Amino acid sequence: MAYEARNYEQLLGIEGLSDQLFKNHFTLYQGYVTNTNKLADALNHMLTEGKIAVPEYAELKRRFGWEFNGMRLHEYYFGNMVKGGKGLDPASGLAQKLAADWGSYDNWQKDFKASGAIRGIGWVVLCLDPIANRTCNVWINEHDGGHLAGGIPLMIMDVFEHAFMIDYGLKRADYIESFFRAIDWSTVTSRHANAPKVTL
Repeated sequence: MAYEARNYEQLLGIEGLSDQLFKNHFTLYQGYVTNTNKLADALNHMLTEGKIAVPEYAELKRRFGWEFNGMRLHEYYFGNMVKGGKGLDPASGLAQKLAADWGSYDNWQKDFKASGAIRGIGWVVLCLDPIANRTCNVWINEHDGGHLAGGIPLMIMDVFEHAFMIDYGLKRADYIESFFRAIDWSTVTSRHANAPKVTL
């Protein structure tokens, strides 16, 4: 079954992030969905034809993860924003977890924003390690470098240039502030509440 691009037009009109920025971003995301499907089809065809012990199969296999992550990371990112933003309920399990893991919400936020300011292109992820039941802020380089094995994404911020340069040029810190004002914490807390319990 083919993957289908989701519609995120409800994000148009978010303060601090222009409609043109989002429309360009949606087009880029749709490209990842298209390429994920193309690679899945090509790999399945090569498997059917018995062409799996060849360099072409290996390269397509590696590329699949890159395109798939490009698709899925964007879906998490768009999914944890909402027009007007929704604040974090201090009584929520996630708010209490961040305070317990980091000493305070402010400490967690400082680390997340500092991670977003790292030079380079990629993503910042508030991730739950379900084995240790611990939250981490993780830098993912491009789409495929830095994922924590078994980690559950709770909130994602895109810090590729295409996520902000139309509106902010090189002022990434200003983009990060706009992103924080648009966070849908109800979605993020739901991801945390519904995260599976895992044991080794």
